[in-house]
Amino acid sequence: MKKDIHPASYRLVVFKDISTDDSFLGKSCAATKETTTWEDGKEYPLVKMEISSFSHPYFTGQIKLVDTAGRIDKFNKRFSKFAK
Repeated sequence: MKKDIHPASYRLVVFKDISTDDSFLGKSCAATKETTTWEDGKEYPLVKMEISSFSHPYFTGQIKLVDTAGRIDKFNKRFSKFAK
């Protein structure tokens, strides 16, 4: 293994999904100014995220279907007068 290729600031960090208020502990070298106390009673740096596996539709199974048939009919109705 090569020496001195890993960042010096690689540490445990709490990642918090701000849309679902869920958190998990992982390793990162992301810069952060905030800290939080984890379940084990220790204080860790906090990284806030807008989306994670807790809120992403692919992982939650709540994928929204788009009504493509209605959009196509609306388009054809709007531009039918130009086809004549």
